[in-house]
Formats: sequence, structure tokens, C-alpha cells
Amino acid sequence: MSLQKNQIITLPIERLSGDGSGVGHWQGEAVFVPGTAPGDVIRARVVKDCKRYAFGIVEAVERPSPDRIPADCPVAGPCGGCSLRHLRYAAELRAKEAAVADAFRRIGGLDVAVEPILPSPEVDRYRNKVQYPVGLDRDGRPCIGFYAGRSHRIVPCADCRLQPAVLNEIGHYLCGLFERYGIRPYDEATGAGLVRHIFLRRGAHSGQIMVCLVCTRPRLPHAAELTEALRARFADVATVLVNVNAERTNVILGRDNRVLYGPGYIEDSLCGVPVRLGPLSFYQVNTPGAEQLYGVAAAYADPDPEDLVLDLYCGMGTIGLSMAGRCRALTGVEVVPEAIDSARANAARMGEAIAAKCRFFCADAGEAASRLAAEGLAPDVVIVDPPRKGCDAATLDAIARMSPRRLVYVSCNPSTAARDAAILAQKGYRAKKVQPVDMFPRTGHVEAVILLSKLHSKHHIDVEIKMDELDLTAAESKATYQEIKDYVKEKTGLNVTPLYIAQVKQKCGIIERECYNKPKSENTKQPQCPPEKEKAIRDALKHFQMI
Repeated sequence: MSLQKNQIITLPIERLSGDGSGVGHWQGEAVFVPGTAPGDVIRARVVKDCKRYAFGIVEAVERPSPDRIPADCPVAGPCGGCSLRHLRYAAELRAKEAAVADAFRRIGGLDVAVEPILPSPEVDRYRNKVQYPVGLDRDGRPCIGFYAGRSHRIVPCADCRLQPAVLNEIGHYLCGLFERYGIRPYDEATGAGLVRHIFLRRGAHSGQIMVCLVCTRPRLPHAAELTEALRARFADVATVLVNVNAERTNVILGRDNRVLYGPGYIEDSLCGVPVRLGPLSFYQVNTPGAEQLYGVAAAYADPDPEDLVLDLYCGMGTIGLSMAGRCRALTGVEVVPEAIDSARANAARMGEAIAAKCRFFCADAGEAASRLAAEGLAPDVVIVDPPRKGCDAATLDAIARMSPRRLVYVSCNPSTAARDAAILAQKGYRAKKVQPVDMFPRTGHVEAVILLSKLHSKHHIDVEIKMDELDLTAAESKATYQEIKDYVKEKTGLNVTPLYIAQVKQKCGIIERECYNKPKSENTKQPQCPPEKEKAIRDALKHFQMI
């Protein structure tokens, strides 16, 4: 019997999902409930049933988890920013460490040492960047806040604890100036109004602050008065800009900037690398956490003075440049032209000796890696820091062809990192250790650094990875489709197909990819699993402790 919308159920919360929601099971079906903690027993209202899994909201906490604490932010529930502010930080770290270990065991099928997670040096006030949407409060006055989860409804916020207090103060002060000068916020529904977002950056080491107003047109009324008022009130404001975004889009920043005051950027440093940050610069939002992360990457890379280091997805070049003094030469590759310009400028600011040994060029990581491999480039150490989707096949193939002795993989998504590590295992690289790093306290995100080394023996273990397993989310698979088929065949003599396994998994509440085994046409009828094979598959799922 499937769940019904608005049905009230009693639900023990077992663990956290990747987005920080609690996960429980009701009659075998996984239910995701935000704002819950492992160990809670709650009454939940079902808000959506997807047949294989469901979403709910908390009606009441019947028995709180020992790890539950009062949220220290009045808008922690409706705001879409912090998902774990109701959880003790030690419990948050345990959940993140477990998620990384699970990804490498389940998705990668790898037996690798996962080190104890490194906590963020700062749990609150750690973000060096904030993007406030601007709207109107109930009284029709300009206000700032954050979007509620899965919406563009602004939740006003007096003091976000993820941002430095001074950035919150600047945001609210600007709203007062907008009201004074009659500057209207942008209205997404009508396209009317001027100011869409307030974008702020603060150098963690320099203290310099950038104020950028994202507007629908370049001309800002009373720009001189507004800029002077900001400078008089906040001494650390180093530059003020207008970023122009006239598109009807959810993208925050446009491509054009108009400088109202200062150089149009702020300066800071990261791991000793001097950087300049404008509105369009990519930069880690947790500077102390990033320095900890990059420190692990440098220790894993451990370049020798004669080594050539290749830094793929290099961004502004900070990871590679942080260890440029320890190697013979550094090559960096990034697809964003502005980032490559910044990397070259950062190298130049480090002095002639460093700049002379560094080369940065703009290209897709996969294409560049393939080209470099074809040219016979033989890096000793390769560093990759890909986006959430991980590395593409061309990049992984090219890395293997270049045959570095050591590969350091910096990941913001343990699932794709585990997938890529398994693929690299088939190409002769063994994952030696994994270091989880908490870069985003009070949210569900976690980073990891993976050290892979080239196997010198001809005998190594081949790891098969089923790509279908990558997208499992709630009721996680502990066995591949082939393992289930083999078990059923051995125990019963029956042959079962992946389609039949998927159908039984669905009945048991085990989540597959949204498109898995869907018919190509809505009118196409799929064969249904016979009862005797369903029983055999259920026995296999119990054997593998999946139900």
C-alpha cells in the first residue's frame, strides 16, 4: 500500500541524505523529511509520494534524538540555507564522514582507508561571499533574505550566522539607502524594478570588502550618494560596482560590470597565493577551510623538486600555485577564460621565479588532457578538482595514458569521486586513502581529497562499477544487479532480468534513477515479474541486507 498525500505516519529517522534531510522507512518505502536528526522518532505528514520514495514534513517530534539541539536561527526552518542547524556539530561530522565512506564502499566498490573527517576551522561566520536577493517586506519596504527551499520566495533574515556580521550589516544598510533614494527591488513576476541582488565579498585575510549591486540596467540613481554613504559607514569597503543583468533568468550575475568606486576587485591570499577577486571570480567561500583542504592536497601530492605537476580544472590556479615552489614546473588547465587570466596574474604576483615555471592555458579538461597525452607530456603528479559531475571519460583516459606516479583528486561530490576512483582502478591506479573535509558546516555538503597511486605490479584487482548504482539515493543498494542475478541463479536456478529486479526494488522502496527501465513510449507495456521470481529476488535483497 503506497503512501497518500497528507497521510500522517510515525517515522523513526535512521540517517541523513546528501541534502541534509532525515531518512526513515515506512513499510519499506523511504521517506525524506527535512529538519530531522538520526535517532528522532517523529510524526510526519506526507507531502509527496513518488511511489518508490516519498517526502514529508514534521508534524511533531515524539522522541528527540540525543543529537538534536535547538536551532540558533529564527528562520532556520523556512530558509533554504542551513539544513543542519538543529544537529550537534559532532553528529553532523559523523554523518558526513559516513557518507564519504559509504560512497567509496557502495558506489566505488573500493576497500580504501577513509580518514577521520577534518572539521571546519570556523563553524559560523565562515563564508567570504554572500548573494542576497532583494525584495519587499510585508510593509512594502526593501528587504534582503534568502530563498526558501525549492522556491524564489524570499525569507527575510536579520542576521545570517553563516556570513560575517559586517556583511549582514551592509546588506541591511543598503536596503535603508534604497528606501531613502526610492530605488526599487526587481520583481521577477513583472520584470519591473532595478536591484536584483546584493553581492558581497570579504577577504578573510585582507578584510577588504567588495559591494556589487546586481541591477537590470547600468545606471544606478544616486550612485555617488550611495557610494559615499557606504564608505563613510564601512571603512573596509574597497570597491563598489554595478553588475548588469537584464535577462529574465534565475542566473544571478550578468557579464558586464560598471565600477562606481575603487579598482573593481578586492585583494586577498589563499595558502600564500595572492589573489584578486571581482564579481565573476570563482573562489572557495570558506577561506580557512580551503586552506585546510589545499594543505591536504599538497601533502598528498608531495612533489619533488624535479617534478612536473599538472593541475586540471585549475580555476584561478590556487591549488597548483600553492605548491609551485616545490616542483620543477606547473601546468594548469581551465575552461573559463577569466579564470586563466587570473591564474596567470596570480603567478606573476608571486614573483619571476614562480611565474617562469608556470604555464596556464584555457581548454576543456578532457580535451586538454588528451592533447597533452598525445604530445607526450609526462607529468609526475596530476591534481584534479572537477565540478560536481566529476571527470569525463576523456580526462580519465588521458590521465592514465600520461601515467603520473601520483594522482590527487579533490572532490565536492563523494559519489562521483568514488565512481571515478573505481574507473581509475581499472586503469592501474589504486585509491590509497580518502580525507573528508568539512567546508560547509550546517549544510549537507562535504568535500574529500583522494590520493591515488600507480600500481607497479602487473597483478591488481579490477573493480567493476555499475553506473546505475551511482544515482541511488535513499534505500541504498548493497549489491549490484549482477550479484543479485547470480545469487538468485545459484539458490533457485531461476534467471531474472534487471527489469524484474528493478520492479521488485521499486515495490520495496529502493530508489533507482528516475529514468531507469522506463518504457520508451507511455503506451508501451513492460513485462511484469512473475511471482516465483519476485519471491526469489526478495530473498536476495534480504540476503544482501537491502530490505
